[in-house]
Amino acid sequence: MRNVILAIDEGTTNCKAILISETGKIVASGSSAVPIEYPQPGWVQQDAQAIWQATQRAIATCLQQAPDTKITALGISNQRESIMIWDRSSGEPLGPILTWQCRRTAPECQALKAEGYEANVIALTGLPIDPLFPPTKIAWLLQHHSTRIKNICVGTVDSWLIWKLSGGQVHATDQSNAARTQLFNLVKGAWDADLCDLFGVPIDSLPKVQDSSHIFGETAGTTVLPDGIPIASAIGDSHAALFGHGAFGPGDGKITFGTGSSVMMTLPTFSAPPKGLTTTIAWSLNGQSTFAFEGNILVSASIFPWAAKLLGLKDVSELLELAQTVDSTQGACLVPAHVGLGAPHWVPEARGVISGLSFVTEPAHLARAAAESLAQQVSDIFDVVNSSGRTPGQLSVDGGPSENRFLMQLVADLLAHPVTPCRNSETSAIGAAFLAGLATGFWPDLSSLRTLVLRDATITSKMSETTRNGLRKNWQQAIVRTTLSL
Repeated sequence: MRNVILAIDEGTTNCKAILISETGKIVASGSSAVPIEYPQPGWVQQDAQAIWQATQRAIATCLQQAPDTKITALGISNQRESIMIWDRSSGEPLGPILTWQCRRTAPECQALKAEGYEANVIALTGLPIDPLFPPTKIAWLLQHHSTRIKNICVGTVDSWLIWKLSGGQVHATDQSNAARTQLFNLVKGAWDADLCDLFGVPIDSLPKVQDSSHIFGETAGTTVLPDGIPIASAIGDSHAALFGHGAFGPGDGKITFGTGSSVMMTLPTFSAPPKGLTTTIAWSLNGQSTFAFEGNILVSASIFPWAAKLLGLKDVSELLELAQTVDSTQGACLVPAHVGLGAPHWVPEARGVISGLSFVTEPAHLARAAAESLAQQVSDIFDVVNSSGRTPGQLSVDGGPSENRFLMQLVADLLAHPVTPCRNSETSAIGAAFLAGLATGFWPDLSSLRTLVLRDATITSKMSETTRNGLRKNWQQAIVRTTLSL
């Protein structure tokens, strides 16, 4: 019977359960869709019990594929910032989960910013005041779904799963998830009473904060797992992917390409974020926190199907093939600010721009401009990182676009820095499994984990500095045009 780690990767729309062997290979997997509710414009919520049911279905499907395995520990990777409250005695949810996408507390956030609280909040938490983060949502849930503030639990999705998996015995979270609540003082490494008072959150309702690699408790009373399995890790999904890449050294980072893009780079110590980025705790091991800068791009690969349709092409593959038939855009530039500009600009009112058109512009040039926008936006983030005096180390890339050599060559060229594609698509689950394995001795140390990370050949820059500087200048002028009408 083979020993394995069970990783639960609970995302916004899908829950996955994955079994991982000592060699880091995926033995089996299962998944189940997670429903999302949109009760009114700007409101996005989920049902906590539905998430628990989806988790159980994913685990059951996964275990059916690998009957001759023994689960030695389980780890949790979860969607970040989504928040809920539940009754500590009965375990029943009090209201919905308000997801990270939910904007219902935008007025409360704007009021706090107008009163001048944001600078201090950023200094303590590394995060700006925004509805993305949980504290104003917690206050909203308390106001609308609970008549009391005692004997309740407040938690992110990892806390809810730990509670359910342990049979209601453990209310806990890890430092990476705590850091995304905007109630955790990154300097002190503890819940901050002043922040809780500012946002109206009862500090006694918050979970106990542990290392990301830690035995939180054991499974008890579930129908899909035997009792006694150590619950040995919890970590936010983006952080888990960073760990799954083996980004253990200062400056190591990852770029996840998808609908949007997430950029993270590790830091040796806490540092207040440069303007446009956030600082977070990537993970904590043996009582030691690893910090990271993070930048989130709103529209990344999702520009490709739009551009393909605009140009009358049948699909994204045809768009990228067309883009490679020319060696420049002939000055054309496409800024995909279709839902606003994300990091590091953060202009939600901005809208997309196609600029630099001339009579020599052909469809191939616009296709290449769309392709270059992927790399240009990442370069904007690393320009801010570089200006802060930080130097990137090993940069891993994942997500669907990372499989396209042409796109990743553009990223390496415009960053003037090598990038290394990851061969495994389930990096969040693998990161959670790695952390659970460290907590239980399944793997001895970080060095042993590095040998398990599957990488493709590193891609280095081939672009001249003169060409790069010209493309960057053209892009920056186009960025300015996205806000001219505001």
